Amino acid sequence: MADQIEVRGIRALGIIGVCREEQERPQPFEIDFDVDTDVATAGKTDDLADTIDYGALIGVVFRVVENERHLLLEKVASRLADELLGFDDRALAVRVTIRKLRPPVPYDVATTAITVRRQR
Repeated sequence: MADQIEVRGIRALGIIGVCREEQERPQPFEIDFDVDTDVATAGKTDDLADTIDYGALIGVVFRVVENERHLLLEKVASRLADELLGFDDRALAVRVTIRKLRPPVPYDVATTAITVRRQR
């Protein structure tokens, strides 16, 4: 059974959406992710080199959301999962959720989201 690195509530601005106004200016997104890995060694050594640096993983999320343009949350969630899983060979699986905080629908909806899971 793997241990898990958990990060919640990353807020980043990105250009993601099908509507014209979504393609014209960045909007806020919220991203959560989990990375399955073994942290037993780091738990013993107290050394960052013995685990996956979640600060660096957060940087990966910002790079993808803020620098790439996509139409669908499904695409961005998949890109994030691929990048996080490929970041370090010690990552066994990832789960990524991306939420659109201002969905352009004519209904009272707080957020829309996509969650993807990937594993080696």
